[in-house]
Amino acid sequence: MAGTNWYQNNGCGITSELLCEPKVPLYSLADVQLRFLCPNDLDEVRALCQDWFPIEYPYYWYEEITSNNSRFFALAAVYNRSIIGLIVAEIKPYDKLNPEDTAILAKSLRNNSHIGYILSLGVAKEYRRNGIASLLLDSFLRNLTTPEKKKVKAVFLHVLTSNSAAIMFYEARRFQLHSFLPYYYAIKGRCKDGFTYVLYINGGYPPRNLYDYIKYMCIAVFRGGGLFPWIIGNISKAIDWIWKSPRHPQPQQHVEH
Repeated sequence: MAGTNWYQNNGCGITSELLCEPKVPLYSLADVQLRFLCPNDLDEVRALCQDWFPIEYPYYWYEEITSNNSRFFALAAVYNRSIIGLIVAEIKPYDKLNPEDTAILAKSLRNNSHIGYILSLGVAKEYRRNGIASLLLDSFLRNLTTPEKKKVKAVFLHVLTSNSAAIMFYEARRFQLHSFLPYYYAIKGRCKDGFTYVLYINGGYPPRNLYDYIKYMCIAVFRGGGLFPWIIGNISKAIDWIWKSPRHPQPQQHVEH
């Protein structure tokens, strides 16, 4: 339910940019450079993530996202030679999704489709509310909407239910609430609930139910100027298709004497 602010608790952390620290204006957003992570960034990135996120990532994860041939889309925002923002995401085949995420895509699209997954998105506290997170997210989404990535039908993420700042951030960017994940996170020995948010791209769409089909029919009728023209138009198309379809001669029956 995009546009709904579900929780008002100012939870810190996961994929969050919009916390309550005062805005520190940059001289110009054009002064921020975007580049992919490299091995030399490991210690800096690890220190930032430990400060930003409540989840403890294993050391090998930092090695993977800073590798020169990483499978991740790991993009940094750099200002005055320091990393001030970071997005880590990946693209995976639909059949590699975890069971709790398989319902995000319609069944008709699941064969040979790929899905984008945002693992982390964060910005240094002193630079939040300057558009850095939007800059990083937009860069990732532009990468997925090229002709080469047309198989990517959706982008999704998980977020703490208490992280209202991140929830508002993603809802403002047309991500839709898909599901509630009770006890999804284990943070400092305590279980925390999560949400799944999804953005559909490249013609992707969620599973459809009866309500969706009725809604689609009503929209089609409204755009067609009423029910009668819509019925006549579709009957006409059906007759035309039947009339133009190739006719095959019926095979003659051979009776054994």
